[in-house]
Amino acid sequence: MSKKLYVGSLPYETTENDLKELFGQAGAVTSANVIMDKFSGRSKGFGFVEMSSEEEAQKAIETFNGHQLGERTIIVNEARPMEERRPGGGGGGGGRDFNRRSNY
Repeated sequence: MSKKLYVGSLPYETTENDLKELFGQAGAVTSANVIMDKFSGRSKGFGFVEMSSEEEAQKAIETFNGHQLGERTIIVNEARPMEERRPGGGGGGGGRDFNRRSNY
């Protein structure tokens, strides 16, 4: 069964092919994704690698957590499930807080 890994503190130039090549040293890579900012198109400095087995994923964590990639020390651990987000986007505005009593 495949296992997804979180890879953090990536150099911004890192590509998905770079991740596949690096993690391929620990075993078969099912997929590799570098997370990109949708507005700037730049890397956010983290990504995910899916290894084909639990054993290969564990080997990748042991081998690459704390590994120097470019000028950065990367973080590798088991990916957690994505947390559910509330609909409607965030935001919050400035201005008055009409939920409190005030002297306006």
